[in-house]
Amino acid sequence: MAYALEGSTGLWEVVVGLEVHAQVISRAKLFSGASATYGGAPNTHVSFIDAGFPGMLPVINQECVAQAVRTGLGLKAEINLVSRFDRKNYFYADLPNGYQISQFAHPIVGTGAVEIELSDGSIKHIGITRLHLEQDAGKSMHDQHPDKSVIDLNRAGVALMEIVSEPDIRSPEEAGAYMRKIRQILRYLGTCDGNMEEGSLRADVNVSVRKPGEAFRTRCEIKNVNSVRFVMHAVEAEAKRQIEVWEAGGEVRQETRLYDPARGETRSMRSKEDAHDYRYFPEPDLLPLVLDEQFVEALKASLPELPDDKRRRFCDEYGISFYDAGVLVADAATADYYEQVANGRDARLAANWITGDFFAALNRLGATIETSPVTASANNELIGLISDETINGRIAKDVFEIMLDTGKSPGEIVTEKGLRQVTDTTAIDDAVAQILAANPDKVAEYKSGKDKLFGFFVGQVMKAMAGKGNPSLVNEAVKRQLS
Repeated sequence: MAYALEGSTGLWEVVVGLEVHAQVISRAKLFSGASATYGGAPNTHVSFIDAGFPGMLPVINQECVAQAVRTGLGLKAEINLVSRFDRKNYFYADLPNGYQISQFAHPIVGTGAVEIELSDGSIKHIGITRLHLEQDAGKSMHDQHPDKSVIDLNRAGVALMEIVSEPDIRSPEEAGAYMRKIRQILRYLGTCDGNMEEGSLRADVNVSVRKPGEAFRTRCEIKNVNSVRFVMHAVEAEAKRQIEVWEAGGEVRQETRLYDPARGETRSMRSKEDAHDYRYFPEPDLLPLVLDEQFVEALKASLPELPDDKRRRFCDEYGISFYDAGVLVADAATADYYEQVANGRDARLAANWITGDFFAALNRLGATIETSPVTASANNELIGLISDETINGRIAKDVFEIMLDTGKSPGEIVTEKGLRQVTDTTAIDDAVAQILAANPDKVAEYKSGKDKLFGFFVGQVMKAMAGKGNPSLVNEAVKRQLS
């Protein structure tokens, strides 16, 4: 048991399952033609269907179905060619029908698995129980009026994919890694934008604790957690609370709770309903959803290269480390940028440059790959100038800073500033001789055994040559003249 929490009675194992709610990228809602675009003035993206007008019938959005199938394929999950929508009866203040059209007994996607990587480099597979489609609710706001609540139905009816994991997660770290991986896959597929701050990706976190080797104990569900960090904090806070309850001789009640990030604790919201409490029954206004095998195969053939496959390809094709490949495939835009930079160049040098100086610059500027002031082709040219020894790594950093400020090409900057690397061995020998002659005491110390002074001489020569000396040639010349 790698991760455990210690209580007064010994170690406790944490058991976690996540229900991830991902808003589907589509122009229209799941059962109506109203816009599914985020934002807009309140109650402007609402059709008669979303508003629950009598006699209005739902019509399934084919693109939402296709997005769910793409996601299922990306999760390496079973696609069910026959699925069914059900009515989930529950009081929704912000869903006018008073019920939610969801899937229960027959979801569109069945079992699958997700591979996560932990901080120690180990790999773990988290099982996927199911993925089902359902409509989102609207938004209730309680701070717009002193004694009334108001409702915005713009989000009501927007398509959601609920991705339910097996209870395979055993630590806050694993929960965070799982959330990040789900988000990464969805963004690669283009089925959800993953913007947790906008609510288009959120999680219900199911937590229980048990003594090692025991059967599962009662779980509690923490609703609508909207950041990876909060998911991790909620797991730990709720696990500690449950341990205290059990060790005090009490029993954990199955309930729905909320996570309060300001206090770092969970609070009771309501008793947790079971499936029978929702009185599920088949949605009478929708026929069973029957998919054609050719439809599924066509979607499978059109899938982009997924992050795990891309990572392995980067290692094989470019000879970079598994770690660097993981950093570069974190999102599709970064992976595409790297491939353009590495095209025809030293791929390892390109990886080091992108994950080092380039990422540092973006972070400093508050920029992203998409808003980078330096294009991939410009960085490709810069890597080429380093590789063919037109400039050295030290000068490349200076050139890059000018690129950031001016948008000029590296070749243009090198020519304008006279930054070409000096490879003339006679000029380098002369510079070394001058430095050694100017520091006879240091030369004597070096020859008496202070080997660390070698770096001092190299640094002085590079300084005298304004950083333009070829480093390997300078090192050879210093070594030769000192001996």
